[in-house]
Amino acid sequence: MNSTTKGPLFQYEASGSNFSWEEYLKGEENVPIAPASCFKQWPEPPVNEFKIGMKLEAADPRNLTSMCVATVVGIQGSRLRLRLDGSDNKNDFWRLVDSGDLHTIGYCEKQGGLLQPPLGFSRNPSSWPSFMQRTLNGAVIAPESCFKKEPSTPKKNEFQVGMKLEAVDRKNPQLICPATIGSVNGDQIHVTFDGWRGAFDYWCRYDSREIFPVNYCKQMNHSLQPPGQKGAVGNTPKFKGSKSGKEPSSPLTLSLPNSNGTISSHSLPQKSPVSSHTASNPASPNSFAHEKSMSPREANSPDVTVTEPDTSSPSTATVCVYVNHGCNCGHYLNQQKISHLSSQYGPGPISQVLHGVIQGCIDCALTDKVVYNLMPEGQGSVTITANHGNKHYSKRLPPIEKVSSFWSFIERVIEELGCCEHLFTSQPLSSGCQLCTRSSVKTEDADVSHNVKPSSKRRWSAESTEGREKLKQFHKMRRSYSTFEAEASSTTAETPRPVKLSNTPSEWTIDEVVHHICDTDPALVPHTELFRKHEIDGKAFLLLNSDMMMKYMGLKLGPVLKLCNMIEKLKGRR
Repeated sequence: MNSTTKGPLFQYEASGSNFSWEEYLKGEENVPIAPASCFKQWPEPPVNEFKIGMKLEAADPRNLTSMCVATVVGIQGSRLRLRLDGSDNKNDFWRLVDSGDLHTIGYCEKQGGLLQPPLGFSRNPSSWPSFMQRTLNGAVIAPESCFKKEPSTPKKNEFQVGMKLEAVDRKNPQLICPATIGSVNGDQIHVTFDGWRGAFDYWCRYDSREIFPVNYCKQMNHSLQPPGQKGAVGNTPKFKGSKSGKEPSSPLTLSLPNSNGTISSHSLPQKSPVSSHTASNPASPNSFAHEKSMSPREANSPDVTVTEPDTSSPSTATVCVYVNHGCNCGHYLNQQKISHLSSQYGPGPISQVLHGVIQGCIDCALTDKVVYNLMPEGQGSVTITANHGNKHYSKRLPPIEKVSSFWSFIERVIEELGCCEHLFTSQPLSSGCQLCTRSSVKTEDADVSHNVKPSSKRRWSAESTEGREKLKQFHKMRRSYSTFEAEASSTTAETPRPVKLSNTPSEWTIDEVVHHICDTDPALVPHTELFRKHEIDGKAFLLLNSDMMMKYMGLKLGPVLKLCNMIEKLKGRR
């Protein structure tokens, strides 16, 4: 088999896990268990027929618009550990065998699409076609029978605070742990891990594929990581337990192929329990920040003292964001949806308000996936979600713990979205926005980008050098993770739509070329200003090739491949 994946392959075995929900909840009264109807999971877990080394097509989790070739590098229960070919083992991700974004090789081509290189493709972009040919030559292709039908989505969110479930630890996604519903907000639920600080908790949609009913791990032969201590039943005050902790179960067995082909066993680190003793004094910010930086499987000190039930973030600072509905919202957001947003978020903890504002932007987007991809990915506690077709995606934002960093982040988001700088403010605008004199509000206004003036002074980032550094870091991460990078401004003016395009592409005007690109693939909208800048009409468009677009227009390989495919289809019509 010709394999181009880097790093070790993993075979996980669910050995030694003796955690029992019955024992764990023994003696606790009226602890609600989330019913199976709440979850987007089959009543019986699907059989995993994949084998390590098989290749398939999978959506890049950091880029919703790209389908890539992936290799199965790990198997555990009904879950797969996948690695995108051309990437390294730092970006491995997990999927269930019935995930809707997994397909057999050839699926993308049948749908009229092109396989894309993953973000962070480690080779020269021009070598992508030959790399793909070598990758698939002689490879073991996962057969159609391995791919299971995705379960249907529950009609509504039926979760309630206090319900027990099993959930993936996103900081260590090979682990599934006992958890409790800490809060419910519309379609969002807050997953809190039993026996652990709030640093590992996260928000997700109620139909997330990373949450499971109680005993689901047992059904699919997947190890369930024990909670830190028995008192974790009381993560929510209503169900505070009082029993002493249990011994953690034996570690997972991790089998790594040696160079000679034999298998050696290694112990996979487990979560270490948090002491259930109440501290005489609350933990200091420094000690809390140190504990937060550790992942559950790295927190090996058994004598950590905490105050329960404390799942707060290390920052006690609160912020409040006012939404000024009369302001321009740019070309990525829907003005009507913006008008239905809450007039303010907070006052509340930074993480809570940040989630509300950013998730609100995604929910008000003209296209969810575009705004979702504009947001940087990081290792913070705030999780945002987006819908793309029938699929749901989520990622964490960078950690933000200071008020100055929070406002710097919000400013940068406003700039990326092309909104008026007063759309989100720290104080309400009593007399309306002076930058937006809007007698008739339409999201199609081609002059929106001219009404939005870049701020001549940073109102909040000037508070500290750290704030300015956060701005630079945000911009760098946005460039790393966004699919839609281009030299053009993100506030591209909307293209006037002609009634009908000519059947002869070579006769198209510049506007008609831009209109065709936008209509064919909305993900390419942010790049269309380049076609105006270079005055590319129909005849010039048909003459473009990948080298010209990459060298002279500064486009990345992903958009170039899409445009080349678009051009070839137009040439076929002539």
